[in-house]
Amino acid sequence: MANGADPSLTIDQLAQRTGVTVRNIRAHQSRGLLDPPEVRGRTGYYGRAHVERLELIRRLQADGYSLDLIGRMIVSAGDLSTEALRFTEVLRQPWADEEPRVVNGGELAKRYGSDDPELLAKAEELGLVRPLGKGRWEEMSPRLGRAGAELTDLGIPAKEALRVVARVRRNAESAARTFVHLFVEEVWKPFQRDGSPEERWPEVLDALERLRPMASDSLMAVFLMAMDEEVEQALGRELKRARRDTKRRR
Repeated sequence: MANGADPSLTIDQLAQRTGVTVRNIRAHQSRGLLDPPEVRGRTGYYGRAHVERLELIRRLQADGYSLDLIGRMIVSAGDLSTEALRFTEVLRQPWADEEPRVVNGGELAKRYGSDDPELLAKAEELGLVRPLGKGRWEEMSPRLGRAGAELTDLGIPAKEALRVVARVRRNAESAARTFVHLFVEEVWKPFQRDGSPEERWPEVLDALERLRPMASDSLMAVFLMAMDEEVEQALGRELKRARRDTKRRR
């Protein structure tokens, strides 16, 4: 990691600048998370790159990453810049905008309208829930759970609702692969072919961050268009069938 132009911060000034204690700065250095300072005379001086690295470590810790995992991320990035580590940070962030919820077996049974173990096993297979032990489960998407409960309220059996989720998930995986392929082929590979120039890391990071809302918005827009067409066609067929049945009864 380059120290940046003309490092001028002492360790005390670095601590004051970043909010990281002197003790933790030294601990990060001993773990290999932070490069040593530039020593002039008997004093070590730190630069912009040290500030950026410490700020990144703080953000990663706030997101729940352990120092061991942060260290592995830094090692995997090798000599790449802090921008490359920011890219790694964004890449590891979940795309969902909701937090999982811990529920007990009784709540899940009520939601699915059944305490059939096979239903829970299927929900776990689909990644909807994760067992935590002692009768507790982590519901990975409360929003999707609420949708399942509404299907049950409509009289749709939980087993059929899970079949619907499985089909929708397969379609969603196909859409996700399409967007990831687009990013890899049109952004990442050209960047690598150009030698991964350091000044273009912000551009790649920006493309990845913009991909999230763009993919979500595009998928929702296409889905709504498809729903309009499918509902219109299905109801048209059913109304036509109803008219034929009425004529026969006459």
